[in-house]
Amino acid sequence: MHSASSSPTIRPFEAADEAAVIALWHRCGLVRAWNDPAKDIARKLAVQPELFGVMVDERPGHEGAVLGTVMAGYEGHRGWINYLAVDPAAQRHGLGRALMNWAEARLAEAGCPKINLQVREGNEPVLGFYAAIGFTNDGVVSLGKRLVSDEGESGARSH
Repeated sequence: MHSASSSPTIRPFEAADEAAVIALWHRCGLVRAWNDPAKDIARKLAVQPELFGVMVDERPGHEGAVLGTVMAGYEGHRGWINYLAVDPAAQRHGLGRALMNWAEARLAEAGCPKINLQVREGNEPVLGFYAAIGFTNDGVVSLGKRLVSDEGESGARSH
């Protein structure tokens, strides 16, 4: 899909990317009612915004089109990956791996010893992707507790 002369570029998120990023997350099935994507972006921009990567197309006629995202974070103990997304039309061309390499390099620079991430139950293709790039099942149960509801007072969920 991409020739070496027109390789996509990964750069930090810019405000002008917001609509395209949210549209991408919808196309990739990442958006849930209890996670308002605009609020998630605003929260990320307040904490380590340099770890929010956006992959943009550099092919003639496509310059700047958002192809993928990765949102990373590090709190001093573990690194985390969220919103890894590649446009469905561009998947299976190494772009997800490139986004993960970008995030891993930045987390390593910060001194991060280990990365954790979550995959929704039943998402076998994504589990296969992560296994292929060296991730293993840690045999832990992920728990969550919502402190702020993105759905309003009556619709609080704990995802």
